[in-house]
Amino acid sequence: MYFSWEPAAVEDGGSPLYEVLFDKEDGDFSNPIYVIASDQNGYSNGASITHKILSKAAGYAGAEPGETTTVKWAVRSSRGINQVLSTTFRKLTLTRFVGFAELPDQVFITGSGSEAGDDIANAIQMTRTAQGEYEVYVKLIPGGTYKFVDAKAGTPREFYIENNMIKEGEGSTSNALNGVYRIILDFNTASPASPIEIANVGFWFCPNNKVEWNLAYIGNGTWKGTGPVNFKQESWGRDQRYKFRVTTKDSAGTSIMEDWGPKNTNEDGTPSGAASYYDTKVYLTASLGNPQWDPKWKFASEFDGANVTLTVKMHGDQYTHEVSK
Repeated sequence: MYFSWEPAAVEDGGSPLYEVLFDKEDGDFSNPIYVIASDQNGYSNGASITHKILSKAAGYAGAEPGETTTVKWAVRSSRGINQVLSTTFRKLTLTRFVGFAELPDQVFITGSGSEAGDDIANAIQMTRTAQGEYEVYVKLIPGGTYKFVDAKAGTPREFYIENNMIKEGEGSTSNALNGVYRIILDFNTASPASPIEIANVGFWFCPNNKVEWNLAYIGNGTWKGTGPVNFKQESWGRDQRYKFRVTTKDSAGTSIMEDWGPKNTNEDGTPSGAASYYDTKVYLTASLGNPQWDPKWKFASEFDGANVTLTVKMHGDQYTHEVSK
């Protein structure tokens, strides 16, 4: 929004500096709740003020996320050490963002209700999936609490979930869940998604159309398992296509199947050794046109008839998996 006012008169003909002051509706600007310089580093008699800043001013005026309040604004001009407050002011009705005006650049989970424990130095970093959106795969421990922070040292910003809203400040979320869960936070709307339980991660061998064996959770969003891999003989050769079939449960306990497959869905060739070949993405099984086969990777020839170790890493900037023997 653009705020403007008449230029101040200056005795020596020089250029004054301007600041826009915000205060509560009953304030007198002696202790303004927010002050911002005008455009052109304070030399313009106008100021372009973002909705983000106005939402922050509404918060300083006492409005909770989503609430509406009225503030006053005035202009203070200065020349040297002399300052003059405008003799008039205007009122402005603001509705504070439901989400956060200042989005965290990174987010970690910590607390006794999670595998991270209470030591903030061991907090587990969440993966940023979009601006202001984060998710984490983490084991939750019943009877404890957890919270979210934007740093593992110093005095970080703290967040917690209450009444299905993300709130900032001292507080924590009580946990009654027991298992490995995917937690998603959207700071743009201050809303968390209900935790989704990751009940089982299985090695799905496409030619046999089934899970051959399961992987175990070993911490920090990682599953690992070892078992036999035998390519299937077809008339055209040996079939080595695979992916991961995952059973999840929503808050009502309803099972929902997911396929964890290649990020690049055209990965039909034998792996070349490039790390990106193993990049992993989550797909809803019900949305797949041919869930037996797609999306899928191929094992390298050396894994035919071997005991193979599969490690799925659902953490970091890019989800991925490893194949070894």
